[in-house]
Amino acid sequence: MLKQKLYGKSLSELQAICTELGMAKFTAKQLSEWLYKKEISSIDEMTNLSKKNREILQANYEYGLTPPIKVQQSVDGTKKYLFPSINENFIETAMIPDKDRNTVCVSSQVGCKMGCLFCMTGRQGFQANLTANDILNQIRSIEEWPNISNLVYMGMGEPLDNVSEVLKSLEILTSEWGYAMSPKRITVSTIGVIPGLKTFLEKSSCHLAVSMHTPFDDERKSLMPIEQVYPLKDVLKEIKSFDFGLQRRVSFEYIMFKNVNDTKKHISELAKILDGIKCRMNLIRFHPIPDSPLQSSDEETIMEFKEALNKKGVLTTIRSSRGEDIFAACGLLSTKELIKKQEKDY
Repeated sequence: MLKQKLYGKSLSELQAICTELGMAKFTAKQLSEWLYKKEISSIDEMTNLSKKNREILQANYEYGLTPPIKVQQSVDGTKKYLFPSINENFIETAMIPDKDRNTVCVSSQVGCKMGCLFCMTGRQGFQANLTANDILNQIRSIEEWPNISNLVYMGMGEPLDNVSEVLKSLEILTSEWGYAMSPKRITVSTIGVIPGLKTFLEKSSCHLAVSMHTPFDDERKSLMPIEQVYPLKDVLKEIKSFDFGLQRRVSFEYIMFKNVNDTKKHISELAKILDGIKCRMNLIRFHPIPDSPLQSSDEETIMEFKEALNKKGVLTTIRSSRGEDIFAACGLLSTKELIKKQEKDY
């Protein structure tokens, strides 16, 4: 029988497990301490649990940490980790060092069903949703784990298409009984899946990043099929109706495509539709993918775009490209190992 994994369980789930196995209710809090506050990797190491309770747990569960099977390092210090995942699939995770911070970019799905024109992960198609265990394991099982300062849910997949497991992972990361991280250090990205967006805004305090890439409906449909289901105007309406308070941040991601979304009319329309939203715009260079008709805007155009938006009152920055040489930069995460396996099986 395949044992369930304890790591990635919420406190309420641990309480249910203890009840089911006939253990005292306080044992759940002890378990959460061992899982999320101690540097251990086996049930045997939970020394304040009775031997009987440890044996009962071991008969039904495993601790649940899975090490990466491959790591690549970029010339700029960025690392890309490869993890085995559900049904013999694989996922990739990026660790991005930058001065006084280490940011981990985690995946939330194996592949992605959204089919954005500019994204390698979308070309892979969708294989599975990740569990909270799969998501948190990407953070806990890398070498830099003790020194991680920030997390972004911007890896493989659409986080809000897997909102229940993403929210569970966020609960474990930010709760006092879990890792007690500040929600201000975590950003969750979405292309605008409105049902998941509503749930995320109501049940989490983490920052939100919305992949926009153009303010015009027709252009966005050609780049991002999701526009046909959840139009950008409806996404912005949801954001405008929600009270983010003083601490929570909203940002918009905008990949710059040459002669597609980098003109003066785009600047004017962006300023118009973002009026009334306190936000930041992150401009991103496009990282070419094979057989794509898209090209990145040149550096001069990107800089002028940034300055023009700032003059119109939209706080705008240019995101540094990191890890491009190991295909760890924005939009490049995919799973060549999956392709290799398929070719081998074939």
